[in-house]
Amino acid sequence: MAQKVKLSTIADSLGLSTATISLALRDSPLVAADTREKIKEQARALGYIYNRRAASLRTSRSGIIGVVVHDVMNPFYGEILKAIETELDRSSHTFILSNHYDSVEKQRTFIETLLQLGGDGVIMSPAIGTPVEDIRLAEQNGMPAILVARTMDGVDLPTYRGDDSYGISLATNHLIGLGHRVIAMIGGTDQTSTGRDRYQGYVDALRKANIDVDPSLRIPGPRTMQGGFEAAVNFLSLPQKPTAAVCWNDLVAIGLMNGIARAGLIPGQDISVTGYDDLEQASISTPSLTTVSNQQADVGRLAARALLDRLAGSHEPDGLHLIKPEMRIRQSTSPYKPLRDLAKA
Repeated sequence: MAQKVKLSTIADSLGLSTATISLALRDSPLVAADTREKIKEQARALGYIYNRRAASLRTSRSGIIGVVVHDVMNPFYGEILKAIETELDRSSHTFILSNHYDSVEKQRTFIETLLQLGGDGVIMSPAIGTPVEDIRLAEQNGMPAILVARTMDGVDLPTYRGDDSYGISLATNHLIGLGHRVIAMIGGTDQTSTGRDRYQGYVDALRKANIDVDPSLRIPGPRTMQGGFEAAVNFLSLPQKPTAAVCWNDLVAIGLMNGIARAGLIPGQDISVTGYDDLEQASISTPSLTTVSNQQADVGRLAARALLDRLAGSHEPDGLHLIKPEMRIRQSTSPYKPLRDLAKA
């Protein structure tokens, strides 16, 4: 078998010390930028592979961060992940990703594996039902944890997420301002802090406008585009005949609009629909979706920065750090008008 390229091989080829080579490959500012680039080019040419295991023995750091979320196929988490990756890249950390799909067992296995690999820390959107002990397992073994998107009772760790209650109240108030009074809420679950807070924002906005909160106007459950599409049947069958819908996220909203259109109504004209998250699909859907930007990029960036700060010895204050959402008004909402009777259309 071919012999592995060593630091000394690179050093000899360039006439530099192995200490300089090591510092350059770790992006140390002690080595001039042009020299660092020259060393990296030579390392690539010689086929040098950084030995992370050996480095971790020297520094007690592996440079590995774990990230575990519900499902990265949801673009909401994809945008958070992209921001985390960008921030970690700046400090030459790599990350290992896991989707837990709300399986506590799968999440626990990932944390245990990360500990076995000597992970430096973990950023997680905890699975529904995560016991406090699972978070403490990481912390007590020297692997600090940062939470994103969801909060957990009994855990006082830095947690970064959008202000969901305020964000949904923005969407609901927008519809109220357009004259809508029978407004349904589609999607979400009370099993997560996100679901509870978004529903509370909807309720608070209705009450502040002196509109009765009718529990029958809530259709919980959907969190995907398919779920929103299927919910259209129940939505259009509601006795109160809502003229608007606040959706738990953009995926549900786009699915609902497709279901409404399939039934012969025009979303944005006959029925107003709002989403949440301001995903890329929101601005290019037909009609373009009125939604709320939950600042996912800020959530990911701040969470990654907080973890890196903890690893460096400083400590972001524990507790909840809320990022203010912003309204994005597009074509899927319009002033109230009586709902068309499909039977007469």
